[in-house]
Amino acid sequence: MPIFIPGLHLSELFYTEVVMPILESEFPNLRYSAGLIGSGSEVLGYDTQQSTDHHWGPRMLLFLSENDYEKNKDKLWTVLSERLPYKFRGYPTNFGKPDEFGVLLLEETNKGPVNHRVEIFTIRSFFKEYLYFDLHREVKTSDWLGFPEHKLLTIIKGKIFHDALNLDKVRKRFNYYLRDIWLHLLSLQWYRISQEEPFMGRCGDVGDELGSKIIASRLVTHLMKLCFLMEKKYTPYSKWFGTAFAELKSTKKLIPVFNKVLTTQSWKEREEHLSQAYTEVARLHNKLQITKTMNTEVSKFHNRPYLIIHAKSFSDEIRKIIVDKEIKETPLDMDPVD
Repeated sequence: MPIFIPGLHLSELFYTEVVMPILESEFPNLRYSAGLIGSGSEVLGYDTQQSTDHHWGPRMLLFLSENDYEKNKDKLWTVLSERLPYKFRGYPTNFGKPDEFGVLLLEETNKGPVNHRVEIFTIRSFFKEYLYFDLHREVKTSDWLGFPEHKLLTIIKGKIFHDALNLDKVRKRFNYYLRDIWLHLLSLQWYRISQEEPFMGRCGDVGDELGSKIIASRLVTHLMKLCFLMEKKYTPYSKWFGTAFAELKSTKKLIPVFNKVLTTQSWKEREEHLSQAYTEVARLHNKLQITKTMNTEVSKFHNRPYLIIHAKSFSDEIRKIIVDKEIKETPLDMDPVD
């Protein structure tokens, strides 16, 4: 096996050392942007040797203007397939045909044109295909609330190697949620916690430790998501959720507590550790200084002996400061609490 090179770095080397010289030689007047954004663990910087077994390799995205796309796309593809080396830094540049699951694998070859992965788009066509959004439209509230968060993350991550078409300026439109949308999502996340916070203890109280653990796990997930929101960071999908969480500023105290919540065998001990987590996250909320100072100590759920942070009070206070009428009237998920 060749020495592993993180995919994003491999992509940049591939562009600089191989693709760019071909473009300069064959298409000297071409204006384009080039980089690696979108799908792939390497875009987030989380790829390892294991990642090389599918969809990974010397690859990149090439963005053309609308006119150049129509005139040059096919010719560009053909020239690259004929001029690219069969290997780069020990890895094939040739990809086999998709398997029955659509998975692309590196496939060695020593003859014929290379089935490469220099994927060619216009900036508009990429956003249409990847984010299902037409850049010719204004981004509306409904768009923001419907965008897959992981895709927003992979658009602003990755790297642009050359940018004659100002792709980076387009990416900046998606850097993070507008303030009132951010506030709505914060409020919604606290509300989600409020819907289950007494249930962890209730399950344990009737001897259902398994149910208690399941609910505790969901509450930990909600609290982790809340930390991403408070730090204004997009959340990756589940495979990299914990990895990205460990990179947040607020995780040093929380990770050991969350581990205790998830590993303890008694619901009372679980409640003790979850209470610590609630207090810490409530303190993080107060540091935002977006609402009045909120109580950071847990207390009983009405007259029942289950300790909670009363998350709905945080949700309600945040909603008070939302200005945009459309966002203010966007309903929260109204699951009943018994």
